[in-house]
Amino acid sequence: MHKVITFGIPSYNAAKDMDHCITSILEGSNYATDIEIIVVDDGSKDETAAKADEWEARYPGIIRAVHQENGGHGIAVLSGLREAQGTYYKVVDSDDWLDAAALSTMLSILRGFEERDQRVDLFISNYVYEKVYEGTHTAIGYKFALPRKKIFSWDQIGHFRLDQNLLMHSLCYRTDVLRESNLPMPPHTFYVDNIYAYVPLPRCKTMYYADIDLYRYFIGREGQSVNEATMVKRLDQQFRVNKIMVDAFDLWKIPNRKLRHYMFNYLEIITVISTIMLIRSGTEENLEKKRELWRYIKEKDIRLFHHLRAGILGNTMNLPGKGGRKIS
Repeated sequence: MHKVITFGIPSYNAAKDMDHCITSILEGSNYATDIEIIVVDDGSKDETAAKADEWEARYPGIIRAVHQENGGHGIAVLSGLREAQGTYYKVVDSDDWLDAAALSTMLSILRGFEERDQRVDLFISNYVYEKVYEGTHTAIGYKFALPRKKIFSWDQIGHFRLDQNLLMHSLCYRTDVLRESNLPMPPHTFYVDNIYAYVPLPRCKTMYYADIDLYRYFIGREGQSVNEATMVKRLDQQFRVNKIMVDAFDLWKIPNRKLRHYMFNYLEIITVISTIMLIRSGTEENLEKKRELWRYIKEKDIRLFHHLRAGILGNTMNLPGKGGRKIS
């Protein structure tokens, strides 16, 4: 049967979390046969592989298990993409889940596009930070930044606040758009979701925003990649992703002004995160890496360097001396 959407679930040692993730998709879709779930076992050492095979056996034609040697999150995302049969592709991490009512709405919209033969390159929805141990949640939406209930182009977008960046959690690309993007996902590297949310954008000519709280992003697990102490330990990986984003485009050549502005801002924020984490680590070695990062940008594109340094964030990340670093 034709698949409207493929959900790729990168899974590494995910045995205790994956059932909730998979069940949320099955129940939210009402076990529809026009969806597909690909569980990518990324060389797990626990029961992930066996569980993935069990899920495939229970729901043949809907769930598929893919097994690979450990390559990291980005390689698992690409493995799911390679196997995907759906018109659309959405990544759901194994410890996250989707809201049932929102997923039902999303599927109705995507099926409508198919029935009317309307091409939409990017479907955008809200995501929710679920701070489970604190019992709180925070929804991130795109009101005022994006038109609602219509297909639109970059010319029609509004202003994005700093907390409104399009992240992997909010994005559902057409599968062919992702494949044509040749995502430069390095192995064994965290933070590649920034590449995923950045590199394909110039290929997205038509978009649709649904104001629904679809993706539930689990926050608070010890050792989580977005935990500050963990980020400091993995600075080389953040650094690697930042450089790939710098190398991905000559942003000055992107013809659409609003898209170009958005991508400049996103790259600035990622560079600020890299810079502040290098400062927070407090070591002379990492302070030299901070200088190296900015030298790299300067040598790659002097105009980009001055553009990033001239912004408010760029300026405050490069204040001189110990006092300046403390303010940063």
